[in-house]
Amino acid sequence: MKILFLSHYYPPEGNAPASRVSALAERWAAEGCEVTVVTGVPNVPDGVVYPGYRNRWLPRVETVNGVKVVRVWTYIAPNKGTVRRIANYLSYCWSAVGYNLCAKRPDVLIATSPQFFCGWAGVLLHWFRRIPFLLEIRDIWPESMSAVEAGLPGPVLKVLGVMEKIMYRSAGHIVTVGPGYVEKLIERGVPEEKISVIMNGVDKKLFFPRPPDQKLLESCGLTGKFVCSYIGTIGMACGLKTALDAAEELKKRGRSDIVLVLVGDGAQRETLEQEAKARRLDNCIFTGRRPKAEMPDWVASSNVNLVHLRKTELFKTVMPSKIFESAGCARPMIIGVDGFAKQLVLDAGAGLAMEPENAGELTDLLIKLADDPALCETMGQNALTRIASRYDRDTQAMEYLEILNRFVRERQKK
Repeated sequence: MKILFLSHYYPPEGNAPASRVSALAERWAAEGCEVTVVTGVPNVPDGVVYPGYRNRWLPRVETVNGVKVVRVWTYIAPNKGTVRRIANYLSYCWSAVGYNLCAKRPDVLIATSPQFFCGWAGVLLHWFRRIPFLLEIRDIWPESMSAVEAGLPGPVLKVLGVMEKIMYRSAGHIVTVGPGYVEKLIERGVPEEKISVIMNGVDKKLFFPRPPDQKLLESCGLTGKFVCSYIGTIGMACGLKTALDAAEELKKRGRSDIVLVLVGDGAQRETLEQEAKARRLDNCIFTGRRPKAEMPDWVASSNVNLVHLRKTELFKTVMPSKIFESAGCARPMIIGVDGFAKQLVLDAGAGLAMEPENAGELTDLLIKLADDPALCETMGQNALTRIASRYDRDTQAMEYLEILNRFVRERQKK
């Protein structure tokens, strides 16, 4: 089967969408599928092109782990400023469509969100070339833009809302990453039989139980500390001022043994880091962007991992990939996300829950876990046996491939 996958992100970018798409594409290629991913040049999160790449009009074609990767031109902008980011999303849409108007016709087309206009690239190619179109939903636009106060005016949000409905109608099938998204899609008029769920999961080749990396801890002055890490994009949706407030409260309570570490970069990293320095929070450490290959060691070297988003109704549908990565390394979690994600962690006994953006609760839970190593160990093992063993990317890739095969067969009959 010839699969065309449109994705705004792809490795060596290390965010969750890039990891999910590459994990699926590489496993499908290993099964004998001819997989092409159309993406941009790597630049996330800084908006700076990675060494060895050039952002040029002529697409760059490379083969990575059996997957044909086509890198098209985009307007590159740091993850700051709504207008510039939307220009980036639109430029990818038009470049992806332009390249694929003349490319070999695939058996099936997948477009994944985020971002919204990546989904619309799929819509346009479906209209122009009548390619069977499957839409993958990892983010509900434009509602997600409102949830992070992106500053879009009301009329623009209304137009995007109309475009959202057209996108859902145009897709022959929709795959999403959690039950909460199914409810949202049904509310928007999508028939339930048109929706499948393929959750995020663990790449067991990368995330597996291992001892803490003492050299890594030593390099950041963390030897002997109880380490709570947030690992990933430090963006507007994450609500990580809460971590700074908790760090301040820990200092007031005399708990110098507990340290919060924010591993990664994003639109809010610089602002938060400057605030932490101004407040003299030496127990809240920012590492900046780290190599993707280092992430499993950070997860495994943490006593507990923080999974947190802002307190908003929309984020009750979200299923963060951080849950599965922490589970794969047998590490407990503090989950600051309401809805299905929290229920998954609590039902598995894999961590403790806090109200999103409640620094007092985060402080209390950190002290509770730091004072009870046996509880940390038990929850970490529960995460491994009850989450990581159930949600692994090898199994999910095969389930997804069966959905694709069934979808293509149904399209061929019509």
